Parts: sequence; C-alpha cells; structure tokens
Amino acid sequence: MKVILLADVKGTGKKGEMYEVSDGYARNFLLPKKLAKPATVQAVGEMKAKKASADYHAQVEREAAQELANKLSAVTVKIKARAGENGKLFGAVTNKEIAEALAAQSGNNVDKKKISLDADIKSYGTYEATVKLHPGISAVVKVVVCE
Repeated sequence: MKVILLADVKGTGKKGEMYEVSDGYARNFLLPKKLAKPATVQAVGEMKAKKASADYHAQVEREAAQELANKLSAVTVKIKARAGENGKLFGAVTNKEIAEALAAQSGNNVDKKKISLDADIKSYGTYEATVKLHPGISAVVKVVVCE
C-alpha cells in the first residue's frame, strides 16, 4: 500500500514523502496513529504542490541571502573603543557590538550568533568578521577598531 507520511517514522521514512509499505503495517499502525495517509491522487497532488512551494521559498531565501552577502562584503564597520597606553583595549570587541554597529551604520540587521571571528579583538586595528547568512553563503565584513 502506498502512503504519504505525516510525520517522521523511524525505520520507514521522512515526513511528506511517499512510501510503499505492507497493508497490515499501514492499516494497523500508521493510519490509526495518524502518522500517514493513503496516497490517493489528490494527496499525491497536494504533496507535489507543497514540495514545489518549499523549493520555491528555499530558492527565494537563498537569493536574498546572496544579495545581502554582496551588500555586506562592501561594508566596513567602524567601532570606537577605549584602550590603555599601549593600545590594548579595556575589554574585547564582541559579536554583539559588531552586530549593533553593522545595524547602525549600514541598516542591515544581522543576528550576533551568525557572526564569527577568527580571534578575539583586543587592540586597535582592522579585522575581518565572517557572517554566515545561509548554508553555503557567507560574507566577510571588515571591522575597524579605533579610538
């Protein structure tokens, strides 16, 4: 019997996909627990429409992330910080400060969790921060720390 799974079923398959299972497994386990529905013509059409919609939305998100990555690559963020006599900062410049400065200076809001630094920023100078926007898409932002 062909069924479309409504939830992930261990040992059978993933949600939203169509599988061929034995009649007894479908009638006695999957259907009563509402883990699957029979693969009728209408259900198969709905499944294909949902898959096409999900693919379209994923493509739109990927394009938006690529466009934002292109914008961010051209941005240089300036952060003012206090330091001692030898140029060593009184703290470190954090991802949160970079995200706030990026939002204030360029108008692009980026979550602080998506920003990664190669090393801690503890002195004046120019650094690079990587912003991960989407799987496989990231941008490098220049960060200038000055007085």
